Amino acid sequence: MPEGKIVKALAGFYYVLDGDRFVQCRGRGLFRKNKITPLVGDEVIYQADNDLEGTILEVMPRKNELVRPPISNVDQAILVFSAIEPAFSTLLLDRFLVLVEANSIEPVICISKTDLISNPAQREEILSFAADYKEAGYQVFQTSTESMDGIASLGPLFDNKISVFAGQSGVGKSSLLNAIKPDLALKTDDISSHLGRGKHTTRHVELITIDNGLVADTPGFSSLDFTDIEAQDLSQCFPEMRERAGDCKFRGCTHVSEPKCAVKAAVDSGEIKDYRYEHYLSFLEEIKDRKPRY
Repeated sequence: MPEGKIVKALAGFYYVLDGDRFVQCRGRGLFRKNKITPLVGDEVIYQADNDLEGTILEVMPRKNELVRPPISNVDQAILVFSAIEPAFSTLLLDRFLVLVEANSIEPVICISKTDLISNPAQREEILSFAADYKEAGYQVFQTSTESMDGIASLGPLFDNKISVFAGQSGVGKSSLLNAIKPDLALKTDDISSHLGRGKHTTRHVELITIDNGLVADTPGFSSLDFTDIEAQDLSQCFPEMRERAGDCKFRGCTHVSEPKCAVKAAVDSGEIKDYRYEHYLSFLEEIKDRKPRY
């Protein structure tokens, strides 16, 4: 049986990419009975009725799946945060990073609008933050869609991967995609306008081809709550804590008040930045204060 990847789901049809052709498929009736919903990003086995139509017979196991946007098998998230307009926020960035790490997705940080920095002190601050996140273990890129600085370096990231773009409104996600692939011609206020949808109409996810990879035409995560993260797992979403946790005296150390904690020692020595640790403590309290689910 032929295999392919779902690149669009719309009105009960699934558009499967098999090599260089698209096959419009329906799902098996058994899917609904078994509460299986094929997602964009799924690897599937299908039966071809003819060259253009078929039926999905089986959804292969997923390595991850997101609810909002509804997509599976995501390899990486490009987290776009502007240097200014809106101002760079380490707190919001860390929230995105935790959500991405919790879903076993590789995060990539892209600091956009670097051409707008005119204040030397602001430039120094952004460079300092970029260095901090690189030291923590993240890939960090600085870009400008006006000068095209850093744009070419993003291309290889997409090779043979499924990527999503995420970040708060106004940071330049659409401008960035347009700079990477000009023929997309996305409106800069709406990442999905090339599909003829307004901001308040029903949204669907579609994977578009960029540099031998697939990118979801979605503004990213619409929910930033830690609903699926447990307190004991939170530190695993901070790479600089994750790599030191094995050196803590107590197994299951929460890095809050335990003695001989390697993470707290790294904070004291400056190896882990204070603001990252403070965000960790804030997120930990948020998770602990979460109402129980039944």
